[in-house]
Amino acid sequence: MSHMSHDYLIHYIRTLIKISPDAVTIVNALGEVMYWSKQAEFIYSIPFKEIKGKKISEFFNKEDLKVLEILETKKPVFNAYHQPRPDKHVLISSSPIFDETGNLIGAISIDQDITSIVKLNEKLTLKTTQLQKLKQQYNVQGKIGPLSDIKGNSTAIRQTKELTLKVAKTDATVLIQGESGVGKELFSQGIHEASLRKEQPFIPVNCGAIPEALFESEFFGYEKGSFTGASKKGKAGKVEMADGGTLFLDEIGMLPLDMQVKLLRVLQEREVYRVGGNEPIKVDIRVVAATNSDLMSMVKQGTFREDLYYRLNVVTLKIPPLRERIEDIPILVRNFIQEFAAKYDKTEPSLSESAMTMFMSYHWPGNVRELKNVVERMMIFTDKETVSAEDLIHIFPIGTKKELPKEEKPERLLQEKALLEKERIEEALIETYGNKSAAAKKLGISRVTLYKKIKEYNVRV
Repeated sequence: MSHMSHDYLIHYIRTLIKISPDAVTIVNALGEVMYWSKQAEFIYSIPFKEIKGKKISEFFNKEDLKVLEILETKKPVFNAYHQPRPDKHVLISSSPIFDETGNLIGAISIDQDITSIVKLNEKLTLKTTQLQKLKQQYNVQGKIGPLSDIKGNSTAIRQTKELTLKVAKTDATVLIQGESGVGKELFSQGIHEASLRKEQPFIPVNCGAIPEALFESEFFGYEKGSFTGASKKGKAGKVEMADGGTLFLDEIGMLPLDMQVKLLRVLQEREVYRVGGNEPIKVDIRVVAATNSDLMSMVKQGTFREDLYYRLNVVTLKIPPLRERIEDIPILVRNFIQEFAAKYDKTEPSLSESAMTMFMSYHWPGNVRELKNVVERMMIFTDKETVSAEDLIHIFPIGTKKELPKEEKPERLLQEKALLEKERIEEALIETYGNKSAAAKKLGISRVTLYKKIKEYNVRV
C-alpha cells in the first residue's frame, strides 16, 4: 500500500470512529488511553483531554474494565453485558490489537449504551409484577373465579376451560398452543389461580421481549460483584422469584438455543445458579409455557431443542381461534363495548343485526385481540345509539373472507364498500409501484383475493 493511500486510510478510520453511535476506547499495552471517542466522553462524562495518555484504571475500578482483561487474556469478547457504573449498562465488544509481527500493542473496546433498554425492561417487569399482585389480591378476596376473564359459552371454549381447570390441580408442566391474540396468558393465569399454588407468585416472562444480552441475568439473576456497581446484594432472576408458584414462559419459541439448554437444566434439576454465583439455589416451580409457533417443525429445523420440547410438552392445551367459536362473538363484543364505554366515558351503543352479522362474518386473523381493537375503534369513531353495518365499513379491516348474507346488505352499503375497497386497492398499488404481492400484503389479503377484486372493480393496473 502506498504512503498516500495509508494516509487516506487514517482519515477514513478516524471519521468512521467519529460517527459511530457507540463509545470507542483504545489503550496501549500498558493500559494507557490512546483514543477516547466523543461517544465515550458522553457515556462516561470524562473529556478525552482529561484521560488521554493516562492509565484507564485511574478512572474505573479494575474489575469494571473489560479492555484490561483483554490485555491479559488476549482473546476478544463480543456483546458482553457489563455495568461499568451503577447507572450505566453497556454491551461490550473488545479485542486485543497486534502488530504485523504478532506483538500485543494494545486493545480496543466498543461499548454500546443499553441503559435505556435495561431501564425500560425493569419498568415493564415492575409494572407486570405490580399488576399481577393486584390481580391476585382481587382474586383471593373471592371476587372472581379462575378463567372468569375468558368470556364465551361455545363448546370449543367450554371444553378448553374444563381441561384447563383439570390440569391446573396437578403440578404438570403445561404447553399452551394457539394463534396470536387467542388469550394464552389469560389461560396461564387461570391455571395458576385454579392451582394449589394460587397464594404464591405468578411470574410471567415474555421470551420475545427480553434483549438477548439480558436473558441470562433476567432468568437467573446475578450474584453481587458479577456486574460490579450493580446491586450490592445481587438480584434474583425470574425463576427464583417464581419459587413456590408458577413460572409462565410466553413465546417460548423465541428463546435462544444457549438459554434453552440452561432452562432444560432448571427443569431437570429444579435449581438455578445466579450469574457469577457458584451455589445452586433450589426452586419449587410449576412451569407453564406458551407458543404461537409450531415447535415440532422448529425441532426439525434445529432451532428448538428436542429434549426441551418433550420436557415442556407434558400436557398440551390448544386454545381455539375465534373463527372456531363464532357463537362467542356477540358476548365478547358486548363485553368490550362495556369496557370501552367506561374507558371513554360514553354511553353503550346497541348493534343492529347487520352490524353484528358483520362482526360474525369476518375471519379474525388476530383473534380476540383484533376483535377488541375493532370494538375500541368503533367506540372512538361512532357516537350513535345504534351502530349499523354502514357505520362499520371504515372501521373494519379490508378483505373479509365471508361476505354478509345478501338480504342483509342494503344496495347503497354494497356500493360504498366496493368504492372504498377499490380506492384502497388503487392506493396500495400506487404505493407498491404496481407490485401485486406487496400490495396484497399491505392490504392484509391473499394475492388471489387481490386479483379477484382488481377484476371485479375494474382497477387500472
